[in-house]
Order: sequence, then structure tokens, then C-alpha cells
Amino acid sequence: MIYKLLRWFTGIALHWFYSSVRVKGRERIPANTPVLLAASHHNALVDGLIAGWIVPRRLTITAKATLVDNLVIRWLFRALGVIPLRRRADEQKQNVTAGIDTSRNATAFESILDTLARGGMVLIFPEGKSHSEPALAPLKTGIARIAFEARDTRGIRGLQIIPLGLSFEDKGNPGSAVLAEVGEPILMDSLEIPDVDTLTAEVAERLAAVSLRLLPLPDEGKSIAGRSAAARPFVSVAAAWGELTHRYIINIARDAAQKRSRNLDDPAMLTIVFGLILILLSYIIQFVIVAVMFNPWWAAFYVATLPIGAYWAAFKDHRRASE
Repeated sequence: MIYKLLRWFTGIALHWFYSSVRVKGRERIPANTPVLLAASHHNALVDGLIAGWIVPRRLTITAKATLVDNLVIRWLFRALGVIPLRRRADEQKQNVTAGIDTSRNATAFESILDTLARGGMVLIFPEGKSHSEPALAPLKTGIARIAFEARDTRGIRGLQIIPLGLSFEDKGNPGSAVLAEVGEPILMDSLEIPDVDTLTAEVAERLAAVSLRLLPLPDEGKSIAGRSAAARPFVSVAAAWGELTHRYIINIARDAAQKRSRNLDDPAMLTIVFGLILILLSYIIQFVIVAVMFNPWWAAFYVATLPIGAYWAAFKDHRRASE
């Protein structure tokens, strides 16, 4: 329930910042078989939020463990079941003289394998870092090692490695476009690749084929928010209500994010984090005010209309584009 609720608000928040989030090749994502989703990583926490929003099934996300130093993100990770991974580079910074613990991610790897054994889907960023370079960073071998361990040691059948390329027109600029493109899957059951390095190279090749597109692209992808013309009167009213009750909050969040940003990864990520916090606080305040003025039942009904309005306000431009 928490995952679905946060996914709902994440989709809204993404569309308050970006003008469009389009997906291509989503039919390549299987409905119920184990999947390692290998995504490009150019926009920090936002990459995981986009993947969780566009994937039509529950997604277990992996992320660098240092993010849990932030109390809000730590709570979000726990609510979403995010698996933290300790990166070699971060450990070197923290333990300059103690050396590197080669078993530092053993528990995390076991959690990933357990998820795959249940037929789940796990998001991994095989580059191992978020960056703004105009090419993929060299891939780490972790995803290949997990895939072989899952197939050969755990006996997990039907496992696929699916590349997901995330391309941004201008990742730190509000109103810019995003394309999420799903690539050709690697089927582990029939794979004849013999070793980790060769499999890592194959993942890199397939991920590069769907990454770093120049945007905006022609209308080749599918908007994740198209709606029928029959809903237009309701949509217009709901969108206007959403604008009225949320636009000022998003503007405050954007301004705060711009002031706190230190690199290109920060504006979208901080806008989303600040926006979600401020919106939640505003809902609580508005509930209390309406409950005092009328009664809790009216307050509950009033607050229930807020996320509906936010949804249609966020997606109104995408609805028009798809008609």
C-alpha cells in the first residue's frame, strides 16, 4: 500500500518538474518472471524514481548506502524496500587506512537473490555511480555476478537482464523532457556466455544501445498518461483544482531546490523531495482547518480531492499531447 501510494505521488512529482516522461519498449518487461533491470545512471535518485514509475510491476530498487545518511531518504528507502549497496569508492573515503571489506555487500546480494527467487524485479545501476558524462561509465561486474549466482547456485529459472536507458533533454532544467527506453533482454536460461567479464560487456553493449538519446525525439514513444476525450470536462475541473492547491507548493519546492543545489543532479531530486514533504504538510494543515470549520468527514473528503487534482494538473499537458 505504501509503495503504491508513494509511486502515485512520485509520478505526480516527476511531471511537475519534467514536461514529459515517455517510455519506449515497455512491452519487453515480463509480467511475473525474475528480472534484473540494468539502468543507466545520470540523475541520481531521480533515475530510481523514474524506473519505479514506468515499470508496471513492483520494483525493488538498489541504491548507494550513503543516501541513508539523509533522514527523509532513509525513511523513504525503508518504506519502499530499497536495498542499500556499499560502494568501494565510498568505503575508501570513510576507511582510508582500514582497507576495503570485500564482503561489504554480502547481505545486500542475498536480499537481491531472495527477491529474484520469489519472481521479483530488481533495479541495479551497473555503472555504480551517477554522473553527467556524455557516455556510459565502465560497468561494474556486480550485475553479472548476481545473474550467474542466481542461475547456477540458486537455480532460479526464467531470469532476464533487461537494459533501461534513461535520457534527459536537460536533467536540471524544469520543463525539459525524459525518455525511458527498454532494450533487448538477456535470457539467462539460454545464455552461452561463459564468464562474468563477457556478460558485463554484453550488458554494457545493450544498455548503450538505448541510452543517451538526444532529446526531444519524434513522437515515437508512448506517454505514460494519455486519457480519453470523454473525460475532458472532469479533467479540466480537476486540473484547475490541482493547479490552485499545488502550484504554489511546487514553486516553493523548486525555489528551495535551486538554492540548495550544488550540481546538475540536485534540482530535480531536491524539488521532488521538498515537494513531497511540503505537500504532505499542507494536506495535514488543510485537513485540520476543514475539520475545525466543519467536521472530520468533510475534511477527509476535501483532502481526498487534493491528490486527484494534483494528478490531473501534472498530466494535463501530456493528455493534450496524446490526443
